[in-house]
Amino acid sequence: MKLGDSLRGIVRKIAKSSKIDKYFVEEMVRDIQRALLQADVNVRHVMQLSKNLKERALSEDLHPRLNPREHVIKVLYDEIVDIIGKGVEIPLSKQKIMLVGLQGSGKTTTVAKLAKYFKNKNLKTAVICADTFRPGAYDQLSQLVGEHGIGFYGEKREKDAIKIVKNGLKALKDYEVIIADTAGRHALEEDLIKEMIDLEKVFQPDYKFLVLDAAIGQLASKQAKAFHDAIGISGIIITKFDGTAKGGGSLSASKETSIPIAFIGTGERIDDLEKFDPERFVSRLLGMGDLKSLLEKAEEVFAEEDLDPKALLKGKFTLKDMYKQMEAMNKMGPINKIFDMLPFGFNFDVKDDMFETTQEKMAKFKVIMDSMTDEELENPKIINTSRIHRIARGSGTSPQEVKELLKYHRTMKNVMKSLKSGKIPFKKLAKKFGM
Repeated sequence: MKLGDSLRGIVRKIAKSSKIDKYFVEEMVRDIQRALLQADVNVRHVMQLSKNLKERALSEDLHPRLNPREHVIKVLYDEIVDIIGKGVEIPLSKQKIMLVGLQGSGKTTTVAKLAKYFKNKNLKTAVICADTFRPGAYDQLSQLVGEHGIGFYGEKREKDAIKIVKNGLKALKDYEVIIADTAGRHALEEDLIKEMIDLEKVFQPDYKFLVLDAAIGQLASKQAKAFHDAIGISGIIITKFDGTAKGGGSLSASKETSIPIAFIGTGERIDDLEKFDPERFVSRLLGMGDLKSLLEKAEEVFAEEDLDPKALLKGKFTLKDMYKQMEAMNKMGPINKIFDMLPFGFNFDVKDDMFETTQEKMAKFKVIMDSMTDEELENPKIINTSRIHRIARGSGTSPQEVKELLKYHRTMKNVMKSLKSGKIPFKKLAKKFGM
């Protein structure tokens, strides 16, 4: 089980408890220990968190705005934030960034994601492919960034990475952000260290980011320390965090090495890279949502005339609204990631297959809605069996697919209603916590 799933289960247990006493806290601490250790969080940090949880949950004075259950959740939130450590502030200005890491960590893909991140912030961005060790690195990076209007420099047959970087800096002198991809190995070997040091002298980066695969668990700390000793690391970028149960190791590596986490990769799409904010991250990890990030992401994806981000939180939600916002949700990422940003989204009765709604299915939904009348789009409740069959024939789909669309719409509408009406359990908790 992934760390977030385990922790959200524990928060649910706290929220439903009738009494917070010594026995409940001890049982809760055992559950948390199990979840963190299974996620490869360093055992020393787990034991310290357990001690702090027991002491604070039972003896710390309650905040006047929190009841005992909310107090325990707040303590858990604080302690996990402490384990993860701090983020790092990356200015949105002219800079050079160098990425390093072992082979297989997802470094080249992360270079493209990071470039897209800065391009989305309206900075003229380019990348240099200085990975001359891995065959295919040039083609992979040039293809990834070429699709998004990001500058690229590389020399496919050149084996001298230093020469490539020197030429790249001249060719890309008009760009505001330049990101260099470097070679990786299966281990931090002497020749790799020398190449990184030489590249650093030539490139003179403002930031040096280490790319770590979340699946490596507690080995993350050893890797981070080794790279930091070699060239001095400004921050860590964790990749593939969404697909592993061992992500706790890479998260706690930050505290172990005193190197802040800069970004986290949350999926395979080029936009699936998030600037790391420990408070917001832990809030989502515990199921308390992150509306600020949700609205920021919506504003980034769409101009105001195309989408009002606050429409996501309106109680009224017709099929017309859903049609208009469907592309927004596609660009913002998978539905489950949007739900993760909603406060206590785990309390909605949403099946796993809802979270697997693909872009292809979204496109089919739009075709189905094109076969509906304006009246049906404004008031889906009038769509009875005969209308379902008519819509299915008109859209070239099956009645079952039409029903699936209507079910999806009802789910989304219930989410919006709950957010507006305050029916979400502990809805005000995030506000109380100052998040």
